[in-house]
Amino acid sequence: SLNPFCRVDVHASDDGITNEFLLGKDVLGTGRPFAAVVVTSLAIMSKADLLRINEMARANGIAFILAANHGVTASIFSDFGPRHEIADATGEPTQTLAVANVEIIDSKPALLDIHGLKEGEKVVIVTVAQAEHGLDDGDVVAFDDMRDSMSGLNGKAVKVKRVAISSPTDAKVDSNGVVFKEALKLPTSEVVTNFQRQYDFYKAKFDEEQASADEASQKKKFPLRSITMFNRLAFVLDDEFLSSAGVSIDVFNSYQAGGLLNQIRPPIMKEYRSLAETIETTSVPQMLRGEEWEAGKGIDIHLSIAAVLDFYDAEGKWPGIHDKADAEKVVELAKSISEARKGKDGSCWAQTVSWGFPSGDDRDLDADSVGRFARLFQTELTGLCAYLGGAVAQEVIKKSGKFTPIDQWIHHDEPVLVADECSSNVGPLFGSRYDHQIAVLGKDFQARLANRRVFLVGCGALGCEYLKGLALMGVGTGKDGKVWCTDMDRIEVSNLSRQFLFRQHDVGSPKSVSGARIVKGWNPQMNIEALEKRVGDDSEDFFSDKFWESLDLCWNALDNVQARQYTDSRCLFYSKPLLESGTLGTKCNSEVILPFRTSTYNDGKESDENENQIAMCTLRSFPYLPKHCIEFAKQAYFSDYFEFGPDEYETFRKDNMTYFEQLDSMEAGEQIKSLRMITFFIDLQKEAGGKIDFDACVRVAFNRMVDDFRTSVLNLCHSADGMEKSSGKKFWTGTKRRPRPVDWTQPIPELMEYLYCTANMYASVWGVDSIRDRAEFERAIERVGLKQPEWTPSSKNVDLSEGDEEDAGGDSREEAEKLKAELYKVDSSSLQPAIPQEFEKDDDLNYHIDFLTISTNLRSWNYDIKNSARHTVKVTAGRIIPALATTTAMVCGLVDIEYCKLVLGLQSTGREKFLNCNINLAAGSGNFTTFSPDPPVPVTTGLKSPHPESFTSWDKIEIACDAGKEMSVKQLVEHLEKSFGVTVDRIFQFGSHDDKAIYNAIDKKKLEWDVSIDETGKPHVSDGVFTQWPQIKMAATMLGRLPPTSGQRKMFVMQVENVKKALDATKLSFQTIFEGPVSNAYSAIYRPDEAGEKQDYFDTLADARDYVNLGVHCHTDEEEDIHFPLVKFGFAKDMM
Repeated sequence: SLNPFCRVDVHASDDGITNEFLLGKDVLGTGRPFAAVVVTSLAIMSKADLLRINEMARANGIAFILAANHGVTASIFSDFGPRHEIADATGEPTQTLAVANVEIIDSKPALLDIHGLKEGEKVVIVTVAQAEHGLDDGDVVAFDDMRDSMSGLNGKAVKVKRVAISSPTDAKVDSNGVVFKEALKLPTSEVVTNFQRQYDFYKAKFDEEQASADEASQKKKFPLRSITMFNRLAFVLDDEFLSSAGVSIDVFNSYQAGGLLNQIRPPIMKEYRSLAETIETTSVPQMLRGEEWEAGKGIDIHLSIAAVLDFYDAEGKWPGIHDKADAEKVVELAKSISEARKGKDGSCWAQTVSWGFPSGDDRDLDADSVGRFARLFQTELTGLCAYLGGAVAQEVIKKSGKFTPIDQWIHHDEPVLVADECSSNVGPLFGSRYDHQIAVLGKDFQARLANRRVFLVGCGALGCEYLKGLALMGVGTGKDGKVWCTDMDRIEVSNLSRQFLFRQHDVGSPKSVSGARIVKGWNPQMNIEALEKRVGDDSEDFFSDKFWESLDLCWNALDNVQARQYTDSRCLFYSKPLLESGTLGTKCNSEVILPFRTSTYNDGKESDENENQIAMCTLRSFPYLPKHCIEFAKQAYFSDYFEFGPDEYETFRKDNMTYFEQLDSMEAGEQIKSLRMITFFIDLQKEAGGKIDFDACVRVAFNRMVDDFRTSVLNLCHSADGMEKSSGKKFWTGTKRRPRPVDWTQPIPELMEYLYCTANMYASVWGVDSIRDRAEFERAIERVGLKQPEWTPSSKNVDLSEGDEEDAGGDSREEAEKLKAELYKVDSSSLQPAIPQEFEKDDDLNYHIDFLTISTNLRSWNYDIKNSARHTVKVTAGRIIPALATTTAMVCGLVDIEYCKLVLGLQSTGREKFLNCNINLAAGSGNFTTFSPDPPVPVTTGLKSPHPESFTSWDKIEIACDAGKEMSVKQLVEHLEKSFGVTVDRIFQFGSHDDKAIYNAIDKKKLEWDVSIDETGKPHVSDGVFTQWPQIKMAATMLGRLPPTSGQRKMFVMQVENVKKALDATKLSFQTIFEGPVSNAYSAIYRPDEAGEKQDYFDTLADARDYVNLGVHCHTDEEEDIHFPLVKFGFAKDMM
């Protein structure tokens, strides 16, 4: 079964769904009633039954949801009854703000803007550590972790308001600039004083101008703008709050350090209307596509639904597929319903709508739309069913109060799919599995679909859904059709919650192989090949030109930006359409990328980089939030001890000379860390007598614990106390918390847990058997006899700066040289191997998450920060991207529909027929949006007509050479310069960012350079030579000064001759490449120097291709830069 823990039963009864069944109190033996009823089609019960069930659900606290796909129309109706409480409207994490300062302003200055607060009133303003608090006026926060006399506030909720400062408009303050942000770090009183000076200056200037202005101008007001200070909030402290907290407002004067503000979202109560009421009184039903909603297109669908329900009551049947007579009756019923409702306030009838607002003016019913709805009423499409299934499954979850329900109808209509209703194309139907699809899209569509060649990249959550859709639609079932799917990953237990093709017995198997096997079982006619290959610039020998050129479509099901950018670049080069989508929890988006018609993925600026990086100084010395402790445990403890350290040690052990070469390329901080780690690993073996055992792992775990959670803390406090004493200023203020050290002589339970996890982690590193039994481990602790060393202040002060870089000054450089000298003496062949640990979050037996959890919580204990649950550590440290089966199904269904449009060839009619989507299933109807893809992004060339003045990413300049007539680099330069009226500066491998080039105008200038010594012994050196070989300047100067008989001349002459040889060699090399074929020049420059895999890979691609892709930098006579698209330089290969 799909989920053995989900109980499913069939209700088979001649009486249908009775009220008694619906109101049962013990559903499937759970002892609970139904929470929701989902109706999956209009065509399964009469209007009377539909409305009865809805009313019964409303009256008994049962959510009622309708999901209906009829033809090319999909409709959702959601009813959570007359009273529904939403506990969490969006599901977004609430803010936790760290308090940096609290101030009481006894009299609010005029320049300080706080809504509802008058000038002169007392106000308490809090400054938070975050640059942007993200809260609005009236939001609620709860005090937490407040200290000393303010501890009574903890748990109390208070409303907050934004704080702004008035600034003269003419001052043009950049609120995003560094100066303004630095100014906000000052106390509020000082910020106000600074802005008051600014105000006074510009106000005096304004008054002076007004004094000499005419009477009309003198009525002008002094122009001010309000700038929100996003790191400040004002507390709304009324008498009720102060009384319940048992404090006076003056308590805020006692603030010293610490404190958090946790955002609270108050519950929202909403009322929903019944199905009967909304069918009649939804005046402008929502459409998924915004333009159609604003134009009132939903009215015709709503009237179609009402008419079909009445048709069933009148005829005792549903409209037949392609039955024109039935369709005509439905159209007439819709007209009658519309006419009867006309004039009733709020009713749904055929009236004109502008920007979403009904006008009250008559319009004709869209008979084509209603007739199509009736003719296709008994058909369904795979994509629309998946869309509805995902959206409605998420809607059911909202019964719990989590997320905002849809309000209340959403329709989606795809009339462009009905492109050819020729009776012999859409019928007759003979009972095939594709009958519904043929009835809507046609037999010719089905034939084209069968012979499509599709490349699906990724077989995870998205990939499973897409494989399902491809199999059900019949893609690749023809003689020429095929589907390739590739994914390098293997199935993990955590995948089973959302990658529905897989079961427990598939764990450990390749995703692509398992997915292909399963959908092949569903549709044996499907030609599908599963691959386990990465798609990237290192697999172009497999995914070759022939492969890409054979495809009709690339379909992405990826989870990272870099891979998406690569497949997009391939589709750009081969002019192939690309279907793209992505999910993040309840949020999703999709994008249709059409050759030459739409923008591409690479036209955007998306990146995998974390935009909210935490400053390293905060992680290292001044954490104040649980996530700071998690990040430091991952970056500093796990990464350094178990990944970086063992990896560096193994490089040294296997080949110490290679290690020292790599060391020279590291930054100073990385160098010293690497050297210390290797020295530590070697010293550990010396202490253990040459062989690491579990007792040695216990000792090193204990040493780590003392160093990280005791010694470093004591050293930090010692340095801070010294600074405090010398400066006279308190150090531990705001978000800086004074840490406390652990003490093995008075152990807390966490210390033993740390030793258990860390010792077993080191056992994994050294290949030593772990000790899982807790009692046996405690005996090992006793056997080792751990003793805490006495702490003495370090001779070096701890870096207390708030910079992000650790100190790598003179002392560290001296230490590095000393450590290097010691390591040069080590015989690495006698060292014990170590096993670097690759972080794996999903293996509960490898101690990785356990180590991170206890390390996080020990650091939290040091700084008096709340502990983090193991799951929280796993999600944060594992960078787990939340994925939901509901969101995945919904977005994949919509993309399946876009694929149908591609097969129909609708791209030739314009991009407007296609839809991208941006949907958040958690946040209600307003977050269901689709829209047409953007056109290609034009890039200005800088050329003037008749030359191309712009191009897009889809464009390329193609140059083809006849057999035996390949251009030289010189001829290519001349061709480009003549064709476009430019001067070529550089020709290089397209997309590369290094200094290599097959042509560089600077190198060409070297042909004019000269180095020589005339008959009199005088040197002649071109000016350019000095830029390349600066050492010749001294030689040339001295040869000009020394007499011919001087014995010193010989040395300088030799230097000049050596430079001349080097220049001649450079000229010859350039001339050879410049005069030779472009393909030879490309290989000479870009073929890897060292023999091996990279060189073999380059040769394989070069042998297979008869072109190279080039980038060109050039300029005009006016020295303006010119931009060219990719240049595909083709040449005919020798067939011998």
